[in-house]
Amino acid sequence: MSKKNAPVFVRAGQYEFVKLNAAGWEWRDSYHWLLTLTWSHFALFIFGVYLAVNLLFASLYSLADQAIAEISRGSFFNAFFFSVETLATVGYGHMYPQTVYGHIVATAEIIIGMFGMAVVTGLIFVRFSRPTARLEFSRSLVLTPFDGVPTLMMRVANLRHQAMAEAEFRMMLGRNELTKEGEVMRRFYPLHLQFDRMIVFPVALTIRHVINEKSPLFGMTPEDFEKADVRIYASIVCIDTVIPAPVQSQQDYSWREIRFGHRFAEIYNDLDYGRLSVDYGRLHDTEPV
Repeated sequence: MSKKNAPVFVRAGQYEFVKLNAAGWEWRDSYHWLLTLTWSHFALFIFGVYLAVNLLFASLYSLADQAIAEISRGSFFNAFFFSVETLATVGYGHMYPQTVYGHIVATAEIIIGMFGMAVVTGLIFVRFSRPTARLEFSRSLVLTPFDGVPTLMMRVANLRHQAMAEAEFRMMLGRNELTKEGEVMRRFYPLHLQFDRMIVFPVALTIRHVINEKSPLFGMTPEDFEKADVRIYASIVCIDTVIPAPVQSQQDYSWREIRFGHRFAEIYNDLDYGRLSVDYGRLHDTEPV
């Protein structure tokens, strides 16, 4: 009988998937895992590994008498700090290996220290240099007539104080449908947007999908949204002009988060020629039409 792997939990938006009998963990996955840790957890992990390595080598130094000069017999405390100095290749000179065994253990620790320093430096550099998307989606969608046609709308905002470039917006519909065989199946449809690209994305925009005869939402009532367990998936991909590097963010909405007969509150206000104020405090506000 083949051995079954433990379930793997994957969070994607409002869903959590439980992977059963998936491929096991590989050592290369540790790099990705370290990059997904928060800074506090990453610091604790590095400190734990550092402490464990020094405790291991301190134990090895303590196994042989007089392996290290100027260490009191049986002093694990001194052996530990000699390990700290050796791992960092500091070598203050007061304590030093004086036997073949001590030199071998010290050599192994120095090699591990050099490799460890290179790995940790690389991880810290990647974590600092990795671009993050400070993009915010409205907490809800609104569905109301726009230019006399029912329109599904979403508001998105750039939270950075520099304009993003080459922004690309996408929306997709997911709903349950009954097949000809009588089975319930989840189907996905792309939603055509009034505009799906912006050369410059400085502040906030309203993204619109017009519900006409070509729309997969055409003719659906609020009750149909609930019955089909409608979900809307949205994503933004744009370029951070400061780094520069592409950044991406996504959001999903259930049918409960679609406000029928509402529109987004106005957040723009003319100040004077060439100047507009944008009230981010009202980014998520809606009002009945």
